[in-house]
Amino acid sequence: MTLESLLQVEETEYELKESLEIEKPKSWLKTIVAFANGLGGSIFWGIRDKDRVLVGVTDPSETIDKISNLIKTKIEPMIVPTISRLEVDGKTVIQIKVKSSMHAPYYYISDGNRIAFVRLGSESVVAPSHILNELLMRGKGLTFDGLVTDIKLSDVSFSVFETTYKQQTRKTIDKSDYQSFLLATNDNYLTNAGWLFADRCDLLQCRIFCTRWNGLRQGSLFEDALDDKEYNGNIIVLLDSAKTFIKNNSKFKWRKTGNGRIDMPDYPEVAVHEAVVNAIVHRDYHIVGAEIHIDMFDDRLEITSPGGMYNQKKIQDENLLTLSSWRRNPTLCDVFQRLRFMERRGSGIKKILADYNPEWPQFFSDDTVFRITLKNNNYKIDKNNKSNVPNVTENVPNVPEVIDDRKAKILMVLNESPEITVSALAEHFNVTAKTIKRDLDELKALNKIKRIGSNRAGSWEIIKD
Repeated sequence: MTLESLLQVEETEYELKESLEIEKPKSWLKTIVAFANGLGGSIFWGIRDKDRVLVGVTDPSETIDKISNLIKTKIEPMIVPTISRLEVDGKTVIQIKVKSSMHAPYYYISDGNRIAFVRLGSESVVAPSHILNELLMRGKGLTFDGLVTDIKLSDVSFSVFETTYKQQTRKTIDKSDYQSFLLATNDNYLTNAGWLFADRCDLLQCRIFCTRWNGLRQGSLFEDALDDKEYNGNIIVLLDSAKTFIKNNSKFKWRKTGNGRIDMPDYPEVAVHEAVVNAIVHRDYHIVGAEIHIDMFDDRLEITSPGGMYNQKKIQDENLLTLSSWRRNPTLCDVFQRLRFMERRGSGIKKILADYNPEWPQFFSDDTVFRITLKNNNYKIDKNNKSNVPNVTENVPNVPEVIDDRKAKILMVLNESPEITVSALAEHFNVTAKTIKRDLDELKALNKIKRIGSNRAGSWEIIKD
């Protein structure tokens, strides 16, 4: 075996040690604990870390005995790793291989203290409280969304959930479905997942803060925010509200082609949907007092959710095209799949990537947050390096930047069908007649349209400069 072939694994899955440190065993025992609490990994003795030079182990039998004894006395519960004696390029290397375990958390024991470590990137760090809570629950085969509340199924309503389910599947929810979907127990107590789908969920963690900032950076909410909203409650409402906020604060372009036109929104609709869904179903609900943040800037959209990756890796270090799916909240994922909001095959990130070039979108995670950044496809930089967000649409007369996506499309429809009625517009855009009337009033106030003739028999005219 050669040294090159031995180390053909990811950097986060192994550590290199020149020799066994007996006086300071914590330096490597914490790594063994972190591997057991995470995805597993190996430590190799006899290889210098700083330059990966093979030095070998002079007394392998004694080294193995000391490693085994320290693991038995310094780690709880007991870990039984695989310890191997390898011949590499004519020298002896000791490998200790630790498998991921469902009996977590594991602790390093010293002076009566018990410390849990986890792997974050290529480092072994003390487990933060929210990760330790997840490890404790994983050791018991539990997840946050599966925990049982003291709320009876009969004491709450699910009109939003049931209506959405019927719209998406054309099926009606039966009372027994709440048990089969794991939203309630057999004795009709809600799980946390069930509570998140209830109409009046008041779970503190179930919130989304949305802000449209003026420019490229965050500032004072009262001075630098063009729009801000706070949403809480039912997670279906959260999903819809967040997507609506993004849409209302986005602009829309289109350009003509030989046989039609190409729509050019600031942010691809599929990418926005998948990013918001990802934030809702994969956030760490153990972290109380934290919420999902959606921050919109002139050039980008950032969606940040509490909690890093469930497998403790850093997503910026991963191959996104081969990324495996780890579900922190499996019940939420299952129900969202039933609602056809997502797939269970972990294809969400691939769908986001499909709408951008290799440089975008950008992903980041650490032990506390997960962030997806989407580029504004219509953002340009002019010759003077000043931000220049283009107009809402092209080829439609007189459309200023303040007009949102729907109003721009209304102008298109009025330009082609000036006699269209309010009710027909409402049906076309799938909104209420009251909403359409408000849009038309705003367009008239902006001096973009005028009414010719009566409300019943007249028509609309686009005002041109």
